[in-house]
Amino acid sequence: MFKQHFGMKTNPFDKEVDSADLYAGSDIKELDSRLKYMLDIRGIFLLVGEPGSGKTTALRKFKDSLGPALYKPFYIKLTTVTVNDFYNVLASELGEEPRYRKVDMFKQIQSAIASLYFEQRITPVIIADEMHMASSAILDDIRLICNFRMDSVNPYLFIIAGQPSIRNKLAINAGLPLKQRIGGKYTMKGLTEPETHEYIKSRMTLAGVPREVFTDQAVTQIHLASNGFPRNINNIANACLMYCKWKNLEIVDEEVVYQANVELAL
Repeated sequence: MFKQHFGMKTNPFDKEVDSADLYAGSDIKELDSRLKYMLDIRGIFLLVGEPGSGKTTALRKFKDSLGPALYKPFYIKLTTVTVNDFYNVLASELGEEPRYRKVDMFKQIQSAIASLYFEQRITPVIIADEMHMASSAILDDIRLICNFRMDSVNPYLFIIAGQPSIRNKLAINAGLPLKQRIGGKYTMKGLTEPETHEYIKSRMTLAGVPREVFTDQAVTQIHLASNGFPRNINNIANACLMYCKWKNLEIVDEEVVYQANVELAL
């Protein structure tokens, strides 16, 4: 709607951005550093973040950076509620035809992971997203799945990602055995104000608009309203550009940000 108005090639704040073009702020850089360390020691990693903080985007960038000769990534977004459903999805992602019984699927999953690591010399990287929705039973079964050779070896990197409520599930008695096996963790903090400026500028440049459209004061207001979370920044920035199109404006200033936030609040 506003692309022609600003002479854009693409929507700068659309979520469909190639991972190579994603802006790497301090959150993504720190997470990437910790995950690369985990690739060496392997095991279970916990990623926590508020909705829209960039968890999934950061994981996509990491996943796409993995060399296929050494690593095989698997991405699971939890939309199921039973342990059997979880086993079914995980077995399917690992290339297995899921059996009917849970115990048989358990063997399939462990066998597939062991085959990749011990026989093919490829480390499976399993990314389980939205795990704050998981039941305590699923979290406990992840611990069992990740137990190889009496817990003496980790032939995998298993990334558990979810919103902050996952900490509560791991803190109760049923979650403690899994919590004790977590070898690394990180909590997404959002972009800083200078990073928000860089993020918006990089997105606009990618869209083919090298000139300054957002004033410094406008970006400061966007940062405050968004808490530095990329999804919120995208929503507000999109609303600002739409408002400019409606009012035939060329610059996003503080007044435009205010009006955009009013629209988003409706």
